[in-house]
Amino acid sequence: MEYRHLGSSGLQVSALSLGAWVTYGGQVGLDIAMECMKAAYDSGVNFFDNAEVYATGNAEIVMGEVVQKMGWKRSDLIISTKLFWGGNGPNDQGLSRKHLTEGLHASLKRLQLEYVDLLFCHRPDPETPIEETVWTMTQFINQGKAFYWGTSEWSAVQIMEAYAVARREHLIPPTMEQPEYHMFHRDRVEKEYHRLYKEIGLGTTIWSPLASGILTGKYNNGVPEDSRMALKGYEWLRKHLDSDKGKEEIAKVRQLTTVADGLGCSTAQLALAWCLKNPNVSTVITGASRASQVQENMKALDVAAQLTPDVMEQIEAVLKNKPKPAPNYRE
Repeated sequence: MEYRHLGSSGLQVSALSLGAWVTYGGQVGLDIAMECMKAAYDSGVNFFDNAEVYATGNAEIVMGEVVQKMGWKRSDLIISTKLFWGGNGPNDQGLSRKHLTEGLHASLKRLQLEYVDLLFCHRPDPETPIEETVWTMTQFINQGKAFYWGTSEWSAVQIMEAYAVARREHLIPPTMEQPEYHMFHRDRVEKEYHRLYKEIGLGTTIWSPLASGILTGKYNNGVPEDSRMALKGYEWLRKHLDSDKGKEEIAKVRQLTTVADGLGCSTAQLALAWCLKNPNVSTVITGASRASQVQENMKALDVAAQLTPDVMEQIEAVLKNKPKPAPNYRE
């Protein structure tokens, strides 16, 4: 396993990590979750991602049970959760001091932990003053209930606003962002955040590296009955696949499959390896409903070493979506 610093912090996270979204407490139960987390841990994964909203809290319960049953040393683990959607009440959502505090306490209880290593604001909240959120997150760190805090799907402007408030008020700034990033979704990580990597040392824990499974190649010839896209509640994914954009993406995945075949790897491993090649990606959060998937995903580290500049050019020739740099009007 390769370990990378989370931005400019001293914390090192495994380059590949495991997340609970759409699986734990919903698609799979305790036994399978335990098999997946053990396979990841045995491969050197130290970062496990979660959120209060995943399976309405059941994902945290399952992950907490696994950690307790496996008896792993707590200092060997980096566990995160994300707060924003905690229920249906007027104060059960958002980034107010009340919800953040009650939400974190509930998450820690479900996880059976005294603290989380990483705590994310799951989305920006225009109805809560940013000062209130930054003060509350700083308080959690001072209380030892979290070690680092960050954001998820925030714009660069919103991140910098929180950073400026923290510096002005002598508080603790966000040090990480959890954005969606994959071969078909690149602008935010590769362009919008470009200045933040150097200016504030932003780390990234990217999610959906396989574009909800599209980049695995499993949909190249239709929708398998046992796939996520065939499950109830994922009709939006099927709708996307049937759209013009979805059909265009599938056509590109077929070409990427040819590139993967040339490297002797799967399309999924190629897509994960491509994400790993970005030096501003601290960790790639993978998902799995079987231990065998975890083991296959881990091989992406070896594939990344095969992605020479020539291979990367081959991939770019297929994608044709590399973000253009901001124009320099002096030139």
